[in-house]
Amino acid sequence: MRVAVIGSSGSGKSTFAGRLADACDLVRIELDALNWGPGWLNRSAEDPEAFGRLVNEAIAGERWVCDGNYRAAMAHTLPRATHLVWLDYPRPLIMRRVIWRSFTRAVGQRELWPGTGNREDFRRWLDKEHPIRWAWDTFHRRRAQYEALFADPRLAQVEKHRLRAPREADALVAKLAAAACPA
Repeated sequence: MRVAVIGSSGSGKSTFAGRLADACDLVRIELDALNWGPGWLNRSAEDPEAFGRLVNEAIAGERWVCDGNYRAAMAHTLPRATHLVWLDYPRPLIMRRVIWRSFTRAVGQRELWPGTGNREDFRRWLDKEHPIRWAWDTFHRRRAQYEALFADPRLAQVEKHRLRAPREADALVAKLAAAACPA
């Protein structure tokens, strides 16, 4: 089982991927951890070849779940994926989650990805690239992109799941665990 989890910033991709990894004994791949280097180095934008190599190394196995929306990563993950999960939740829910996550990260000041030194900073909240602003600005565009992705005939072999409410996540984790995961 190789599962790609996509959705707007703040939709809960990392949480869902962690739950699925635990339920199915899958390797969890957090694409943000592969992308963000020390000093907020954005590998997907600044060194896409290196980012692609990191992604390929991470997905080399047969049992994984990855979470993230990086277009550069999807070129590697989707051809190998057996399942695609889209957390297509309502915008108010996503915004509430991304604001709360940013707030708790800024207050707690914990390092987001070990060894990077990257921490949430209230001063960056209005930046165009900050997750709060990014989630708001890209919501409709992402939804259209993911609808097209789900309809793409090149992904006909991939089992697709579009979740529209968080309560559907528990049922999907249980279904995938029962169908394809070791007991």
